[in-house]
Amino acid sequence: MAFRAFYASSKISKLRVFNAWRETESLSLRHILYPSSVEITKQAAQPTGTASPSLRELAVFFLKLGTFSFGGPAAHIAMMEDELVRRRAWLSREKFLDLLGASNLIPGPSSSELAIHIGYLCAGWPGLLLAGLCFILPASCMVGALAWVYVHFGRMPAVSAVLYGIKPVVIAVVLQALWGLGRTAIKSRLLAVVAVAATVLGFMGLHPLLLLLIAGAAVALATKIRFGAHGRSSLSLITFMNPARWPSFKSLFAGAAAATAAASFSLGSLFLVFLKIGAVVFGSGYVLLAFLRADLVVHRGWLTSAQLLDSIAVGQITPGPVFTTATFIGYLLGGFPGAVVATVAIFLPGFVLVAASGPLIPRLRQSKIAGAFLDGVNAGSLALMAVVSWQLGRTSITDWPTAALAVISAVALLRFRVNSAWLVLLGAVAGLVISAFRR
Repeated sequence: MAFRAFYASSKISKLRVFNAWRETESLSLRHILYPSSVEITKQAAQPTGTASPSLRELAVFFLKLGTFSFGGPAAHIAMMEDELVRRRAWLSREKFLDLLGASNLIPGPSSSELAIHIGYLCAGWPGLLLAGLCFILPASCMVGALAWVYVHFGRMPAVSAVLYGIKPVVIAVVLQALWGLGRTAIKSRLLAVVAVAATVLGFMGLHPLLLLLIAGAAVALATKIRFGAHGRSSLSLITFMNPARWPSFKSLFAGAAAATAAASFSLGSLFLVFLKIGAVVFGSGYVLLAFLRADLVVHRGWLTSAQLLDSIAVGQITPGPVFTTATFIGYLLGGFPGAVVATVAIFLPGFVLVAASGPLIPRLRQSKIAGAFLDGVNAGSLALMAVVSWQLGRTSITDWPTAALAVISAVALLRFRVNSAWLVLLGAVAGLVISAFRR
């Protein structure tokens, strides 16, 4: 009897092992033949957006991102989506898109505000502060070091070779994010039409904020016509979009604008200048350039045009937010204290506005009309990313080595799931090697 029981149990164990092996082989075969179906199966088996990162994990991730995220806001957003949605499952694609849409609707650096939103969602108020600071700090330190070199030696280190290899990789990273986010955001024919129309408007040069508002309003209006409006829905949408609901913040930024109108240079006036800029600037680094030129070159004469262009260039060639240009300018004007003051001032409005708008996002999703508005904004945000990636691609992929880097990076990301940070580093090395062979 004992022998029979042992034999039966061994047969059951072997059968279980065989079934597990067969399922593994089947999954491997499906991965080869139908990789997308395996990805869907994995996503269905795992809870989306349920992981709870610790403050240490948040800090480590955003420090790494701030150190290696070359390529501007579109690349930063793509890297966040790849790591936090696909790899770590800290939040779902739907939540990520909602935070991206909300970040694009408030002034300031959109990728930094997205990092702050993610920190708040994952770890509350401590996460809000930690994610934003860790994303901004590495770039600010690098820009401060370059400002010291610029002041003491009068020129910038050569970085064209590094950028030559990094930019094609960034194009592949952005396209991967567009593909993944687009499959989640474009949930209906209406949203597909809005996304295409927003892309056309983006190529025509429509202001980004106006484009987002039009996209959101179009989807909200269509939803209202189809399902009918509800008083609570309209109130939620108006609450989110009306800055007058936040009188203390409005008076703070209005007071900063008035105080800087006729101030001579001091650390206090420097703080108010950059506080105002951080509170009103929408769009890319080129929009920031226009504001800086009007305030610092034309109106006050604190900088020359050549110094301003060098400052913008440093913000573009370093990783992290382009708004760290303020660190460079602050160092030129006031040394290390000026760099700290300018950096804090230009990023402070982003923290304040995210803290004010972040708790409203779940309320928006509870409302049919306001949720439809946010869906439209998400579609418009993806359209803006597509326009930026096209414009960046035209200047980044200029010959066969850069085209090869872009294709290899796209295959590595989409087929083999290689971490984008490693690809950026490899792109930098490839740029240096190619440039060395051309000399």
